[in-house]
Amino acid sequence: MFFQQLVNGVTLGSTYALIALGYTMVYGIIQLINFAHGEVYMIGAFVGLIMVAVYKVNFFIALLAAMAVCVPLAVLIERVAYRPLRNSPRLAPLISALGVSIFLQTLVTLIKGDPNPLGFPQVIQDTLYTLGPVKFSLVQVIILVVASLMMVFLEVTIKYTKIGKAMRATSEDYETANLMGINVNHVVSFTFAAGAALAAAGGVLVGMYFNSINPFMGVSVGLKSFCAAVVGGIGSIPGAMLGGLLLGIAEVFGVALGFDTYKEAISFGLLIIVLLFRPTGLLGHPIQRKV
Repeated sequence: MFFQQLVNGVTLGSTYALIALGYTMVYGIIQLINFAHGEVYMIGAFVGLIMVAVYKVNFFIALLAAMAVCVPLAVLIERVAYRPLRNSPRLAPLISALGVSIFLQTLVTLIKGDPNPLGFPQVIQDTLYTLGPVKFSLVQVIILVVASLMMVFLEVTIKYTKIGKAMRATSEDYETANLMGINVNHVVSFTFAAGAALAAAGGVLVGMYFNSINPFMGVSVGLKSFCAAVVGGIGSIPGAMLGGLLLGIAEVFGVALGFDTYKEAISFGLLIIVLLFRPTGLLGHPIQRKV
């Protein structure tokens, strides 16, 4: 029972981690909480649904199509809604983010015609496997493999590539990086694009796993993923991964223990407990600026 719930929790937590990475990267670069990120995840799920239900493509092509749509969407959001407010008081971009979130929810609802959920067709034969006391499905294996590969690819990109070094430099000191010749606007756009690719993948994976998507699915999952980023230490990429996994495991075990009515409160309860003892998150570090 324990190991079975652990597998289920890690599967769910992997999707939270993919979305939490978008929050933590953007915050780490420009200290902005992108509350429209959950809607990018939602649109990715709908693009995946259209590809598999209408165009009858396989899962992996649908995954790539969702990324191809969400990446330019996120770059456009940054360019139109956030960049003009970059030097404004912190409240202005926050309100802009909420406005973009509501706009995208309403737009998808109008295009769809109603806010009711849609079923996600079975695109992969859900074969069951048994390993000792644990049963897991092919869908769970695919979610874990895809999420793990994307997170490893992101970590390698940030640590060992030129754009990754530019991201780290911009995160350390935005103004100095700009003075040293780094194209900060390009770095910020790339950060939004990378986060959108991960969120789009998460949307398709969640749609495939739970067989249900709707125009408001980004609200709940977005808030939970933001909690995961804060629990792990917002601004820390390993922290976002850890926070997502912990949140998924806590939620699954909470439901298994009979607290399914309070499922939504588990994420925020975990957030409060962690912040009481570790205000910067599990892997976060206090920011010390040189004077």
